[in-house]
Amino acid sequence: MGEQPIFSTRAHVFQIDPNTKKNWVPTSKHAVTVSYFYDSTRNVYRIISLDGSKAIINSTITPNMTFTKTSQKFGQWADSRANTVYGLGFSSEHHLSKVTELECVSSQANAVHTHKTELNQTIQELEETLKVKEEDREVEIRNKDLEGQLSDLEQRLEKSQNEQEAFRNNLKTLLEILDGKIFELTELRDNLAKLLECS
Repeated sequence: MGEQPIFSTRAHVFQIDPNTKKNWVPTSKHAVTVSYFYDSTRNVYRIISLDGSKAIINSTITPNMTFTKTSQKFGQWADSRANTVYGLGFSSEHHLSKVTELECVSSQANAVHTHKTELNQTIQELEETLKVKEEDREVEIRNKDLEGQLSDLEQRLEKSQNEQEAFRNNLKTLLEILDGKIFELTELRDNLAKLLECS
């Protein structure tokens, strides 16, 4: 499937001044569309915003990235890869809350994915160690110890997989809520359009 959009909103985009590291510099003259994307193949989330054909945000969400709500309508996060701090100004607190919630879900899911990868690598290393140690005199004692570690790691891996599934379910629920709201707004727009035609 590749990368799919899961949420879009409009916001004023800012970047921290690279010289002062304090002042905000607007990167667009007006509010632009800011979209959340999810790549199911690589299990990666990204925030993307275009001003015309120019990408003013192309930020991959990492486990250590935090979206900080600094006021009722403004939030920011640091992107170490882009070596900058982004700021988003919204028209309402509701839009900011949605982005904060999505950022929380995506960063946790990324953390689980990273943890799962590390556990898989550790299990593979332990299995290789077991194979080599079969020729050792103390193979029985060491095998028992390694088997205990392997069992513990498998339990942790299973727990991580369950957590990741729970995060995906939360995301699906959020998407269903968003779809419902979009449907309600569309219905309201249609009704207003009909009223306008009647008048």
